[in-house]
Amino acid sequence: MKKSLSIFTLLLLMAATVQAQEKKPDWMRWHYLSEEEMNDKSRGMNFVETDPPTGEPRFVAEFEPMQGVMIRYPLGIPESLVAQLSNNCHVYCIVSSSYQNAAQNDFQNAGVNMSNLTFVNAPSDSYWVRDYGPWYIFEDRHPAIVDNIYNRPRPNDDNMSGVFANFWNIPMYGMRLEHTGGNMMEDGRGHGVSDDLVFQENLEDYGIDEATVRQKMNDYLGINPYHVTIDPQGDYIAHVDCWGKYLAPDKILIAQLPQSNPRYQYYEQVAEYFETTNCCWGYPYRVYRVQEPGGYTLAPYTNSLILNKTVYVPLGSNNTYNNDALAVYQEAMPGYEIIGVVNNTWNGWENTDALHCRTRGVMDFDMLFVDHRDVLHGEQAWQDSIPVVSKFIAYSGENLKQDSLLVYYSIDGGTYQVAHMTATGNPDEYVGYIKGYQGESEIDYYVFGADESGHRYTQPVFADLDPHHFTMEAHEPSGELIITPETLRIDEANQEVSFYIINETEEDVVIERFDADYEFGNNKYLEINYDVLLPYTLTPGSTLEVTVGLGTVPILPKGYVEAKISITTSLGVRTVIVEVLDTAIDCGLYTAETTYLMDESSPSVVAGVTNGNTGTNTPIEITSITEDENPTGVPYLIIEPSYELPYSLSAGEHFLINLSVNTNNAKDEFVETKVRVHSSQNMVTFSILIDGNLVSVTEHSAETKLYPNPTTGQFTVEGANVAKVEVFNLVGQKVYEAEGQSVSIDATDWNKGIYLVNIVERNGAVNTKKLVVK
Repeated sequence: MKKSLSIFTLLLLMAATVQAQEKKPDWMRWHYLSEEEMNDKSRGMNFVETDPPTGEPRFVAEFEPMQGVMIRYPLGIPESLVAQLSNNCHVYCIVSSSYQNAAQNDFQNAGVNMSNLTFVNAPSDSYWVRDYGPWYIFEDRHPAIVDNIYNRPRPNDDNMSGVFANFWNIPMYGMRLEHTGGNMMEDGRGHGVSDDLVFQENLEDYGIDEATVRQKMNDYLGINPYHVTIDPQGDYIAHVDCWGKYLAPDKILIAQLPQSNPRYQYYEQVAEYFETTNCCWGYPYRVYRVQEPGGYTLAPYTNSLILNKTVYVPLGSNNTYNNDALAVYQEAMPGYEIIGVVNNTWNGWENTDALHCRTRGVMDFDMLFVDHRDVLHGEQAWQDSIPVVSKFIAYSGENLKQDSLLVYYSIDGGTYQVAHMTATGNPDEYVGYIKGYQGESEIDYYVFGADESGHRYTQPVFADLDPHHFTMEAHEPSGELIITPETLRIDEANQEVSFYIINETEEDVVIERFDADYEFGNNKYLEINYDVLLPYTLTPGSTLEVTVGLGTVPILPKGYVEAKISITTSLGVRTVIVEVLDTAIDCGLYTAETTYLMDESSPSVVAGVTNGNTGTNTPIEITSITEDENPTGVPYLIIEPSYELPYSLSAGEHFLINLSVNTNNAKDEFVETKVRVHSSQNMVTFSILIDGNLVSVTEHSAETKLYPNPTTGQFTVEGANVAKVEVFNLVGQKVYEAEGQSVSIDATDWNKGIYLVNIVERNGAVNTKKLVVK
């Protein structure tokens, strides 16, 4: 009997061991699935892994500009909400072909703006488009999609990233991680939040450890740091949007339960984490709490949708909690329209599945991104003026409006002032200065930008309703007249720089005049601007801003040009040094040489002009080339420009003009004529001195030929009187020489451009012709 019992016990143990080795589905984790789906192990069957983006990825936040919103039909949201969404932005509705007519009829009957709706034909398995929809990113300045393995065995849903990559015709990158949209929120500046379901699923299903998860999130999405918390809700779904939400880069909404609720401590643990963790702007998150009663009372408030300047909040079953939740949103997001949304359809809201789960925003591919990363906060060390540095990225590809890159600031609650921002020299980066404050001043500010496509944006997005804020430390006036900074530097043509005159004395100071000592004689290449009439009285504690920009310079300096601005005041003369980079200066059309001699050694010359607009890169159109009128009525010169006129000359480009003597006009003495190059910006003049003896030197056989000209390779010089042929480039180097009456030359390997061909005849006469090699 004991032996039989032992065998039976052994069999039970063996069976238990086999069962333990067989991985069973997590039934709670697979809520909403059929039993067949629960046993389905085909997750990610069509997933294709790729290398990460080669450019810098930026995972766009939900609160950034959206061109549209994705939904799925049959719907998971009320038709009345679709109508509201269609009046906010474009609606992209995923629908199979067999359902499209029904969807169209339903939407028309519900008052949907059909001109703002596009059907995307694709099969789908569910309406949780938040979870399986594409993750939109910018790769550098271009839109792209990142695909992951959807953590549900629903192949049609899991294919949706590819559907939309084809729909938009944009790249898609395959990130081999099991993930879901409901468990991912991001701030648009590299910070992301999920709960630890992401670690659990990837380790259990694919053996991917935490370090690898974090690395992939960084490589494909640019997420670092990645805040992975516990799931305070402790429910089957373990999605972050069921308990938390980014409202801005520095604002997070987190649900709060009554202290009597057993999950209370876990919500508080997560809230405390963010209250003590720095946001991307360098200070702890501002955590807003929305009250939920707990239990089975419906209160899905964090599962909301932010769409441009509107927040759609799913409402629960208790009006008191509903109203309080809407008030929290309004407090946290001033200037936004907060709309409560009821869902009385058969598939109404749930605490673990509401409006956010069933929609997904589509980022504006042409948005303007204002990225002022080094936000001023807390107490700042004293400076006479404080810089605000921001990047402006116009994803539309259009130019920024240089006069619309601004810092708005208010000192001690006063009226907002405006500081124009100028380029720093770093890519996409601009700086503006806050000034005029005192020690211990309280300063509010925000950054604004606009581009030529019509896009505008501010940081913070709430502008003056909830600006950035800092305090200037205490400061004792020096008792002196302060000039700051004392050295300015200009690196770009459109750049303006400023210095400030600060009266820290106890008496009025009179600013009498400004004088500039230019290094290059009287050539004016600086423009000094100020918003007062001189002489101007600067009262104690007040500041005068003086702006310095560039004018047009008729000479081309090299490297940094240094000028000194002298400021004459009632307390004496003060100076400011301005360093200007030569490539920032526009010189217009200019030439290195203005006088040319034509004699027996040089019967023809090549003159040249250059577009000196290297600062603004502005092209100059050369319209005509003329010679001063000869009293005989016949020109002294034959003028051959290198290109047909009119010609648009790019910045830094050279334009060559071949000048040779018209022998019918030569005299026995030197004559002078002028050649004038006319353009859309200015005129350049050459003086030409011609030796009359050239008439005998340039006589040559009429049978001398040079052909083909222009040439792409072979050309020939021939004539009965030809003795020798010499070819020179434009810097005077001889590139070819041969003797004979007929000379064939191969110029295939020569650099493209203009060459001078000296044809020496038997009597010693030299005929110089221009050859163009293409």
